[in-house]
Amino acid sequence: MKPVLALVAFLTPLPALAPSSVSAQARAPGGGIVTSADPRATEAGQAILRQGGSASDAAIAMMLALTVVEPQSSGIGGGGFLLHQSAGGKLETIDGREKAPAGATPRRFVDAAGKPIPFIEAFQGGRAVGVPGNIRLAALASKKWGKLPWKALFQPAIRLAEGGFAVTRPMAEATTRVSPLWKNFPATAAQYGSTGLTQGTTVKNPALGKLLRKVAKDGPDAFYTGGNAKALLAAVTTSKLNPSEMTAADLTAYQAKERAPVCGEYRGYRVCGMRPPSSGATTVLQILGMLERFDLKALGKDSPVAWHLIGEAMQLAYADREKYLGDADFVSVPVAGLIDRGYIGSRSRLIAEEKTLSAYDAGTPPGAPPRTAAEQREVPGTTHFIAVDRAGDVATMTSTIEGPFGSQLLANGYALNNELTDFTFAPEKDGAPVANRVEGGKRPLSSMAPTIVYKDGKPVFTVGAAGGKTIIMQVTKAIVAHLDWGLNARDSIGEPLVYFNREGLVLEQGTRLEAMKPALEKLGHKVSVGRLPLKANAAELTTTGWVGAADPRGVGTALSE
Repeated sequence: MKPVLALVAFLTPLPALAPSSVSAQARAPGGGIVTSADPRATEAGQAILRQGGSASDAAIAMMLALTVVEPQSSGIGGGGFLLHQSAGGKLETIDGREKAPAGATPRRFVDAAGKPIPFIEAFQGGRAVGVPGNIRLAALASKKWGKLPWKALFQPAIRLAEGGFAVTRPMAEATTRVSPLWKNFPATAAQYGSTGLTQGTTVKNPALGKLLRKVAKDGPDAFYTGGNAKALLAAVTTSKLNPSEMTAADLTAYQAKERAPVCGEYRGYRVCGMRPPSSGATTVLQILGMLERFDLKALGKDSPVAWHLIGEAMQLAYADREKYLGDADFVSVPVAGLIDRGYIGSRSRLIAEEKTLSAYDAGTPPGAPPRTAAEQREVPGTTHFIAVDRAGDVATMTSTIEGPFGSQLLANGYALNNELTDFTFAPEKDGAPVANRVEGGKRPLSSMAPTIVYKDGKPVFTVGAAGGKTIIMQVTKAIVAHLDWGLNARDSIGEPLVYFNREGLVLEQGTRLEAMKPALEKLGHKVSVGRLPLKANAAELTTTGWVGAADPRGVGTALSE
């Protein structure tokens, strides 16, 4: 396959799946619930809850199981963000985002002339791989909130890796799309077939099963040191394409980080999410805040004007995202200014119900440093999962290896991420450093947006999604659908999506939004219809207990304890 065609195949979203009819929603009166993007991972979480495990325990078990059964999307070779709400306690978050090796420089993804290299050349091989964070995240979560022994959390994933599992349609299609790249990645071709896999095929992963047994027995250090560290470093430093300078010290130095959540108000509810390097919470809160002065409930979900307003707020918020967001350990990020109600109000006043803006430029939030905007790329991928235990603890986590099968490299059977391509390739723009440029030890900007919504101090709704930069809009749309339009959790995430590209709005293909194209064009939008890479999970508190939901577009499920 020619490089350009390979890139097209890689970036083209998978077609929408028929709605799942198997456990897409689960109600748990007085008990716990779990939901994920794969039935076997959901079952793993359910099994842990039934053994007396906590919400955190169940989330870890699902992350590990997804490493096996959804290797195209996430796993221990990547990283993630976790929100944890203790029943009657406080909301805490863990940042398990991958880090660039210490030797990485701002010129990592530019050529000799200083120009950004093509993405097809960047994402394959070792140079795109960040130090994985999910095992350190899991270990910290287990220490803080776990009830079951560490090794118990690995057992469902071990059984799947060693006993085998049936390939789902999403996995089969992902392998078919990226397998032309695997001529340079023999370990991946050996595990998943040089031409991809067929839905229903049984796959075993004994190398991964062996590693999971080792980490279960010896603890998280067994991932970052010893035999696995050697295998990981061998994979990235001897890669046929783009070998990396990652060292053993980069692995042993990695730590997951606790961060204060970012919260804001929307129509009497409190909405909370992750702090940078996630751009999820700040951007979601900006969009919601700009929409709050409009009566979306009265307009309704079938109103083109409602979707016009959402589209306007979306593009203004994303403009701020591109200019100001990055790893706050390295650059000044005006989080408080971005979600300041006065600032958001001034941005909202730019929006009119009867017409579009002529341009969507970033604003100047309070405390913002001088900065130039630079576009950041994220490839559709990732996964989300949720657990609520019998005590009422909530764990909601988004996990990723970036694009389908990440860097295309395997180590001990697990896929290694290509998260470093989430950095902005051009280190400078207009003579000024870009906030999200590559630097040694830095975490790349992310759109992952695990979110919890509160009413009167109690968690009542939680949602997260997969799909690159659409994640923010999937979460925002679900919150609007739930709070403004009164839809339940499953219908909220199943509601169609409006997104945007450089030309204008993009309406989700095959949905009722297509019929709104003429009306939106009359308002001044340039509108196209296209497939969007959507996959979300949610849960809501009802009068009879928690109800979990999986996106009806996919194969995910929800189960009660």
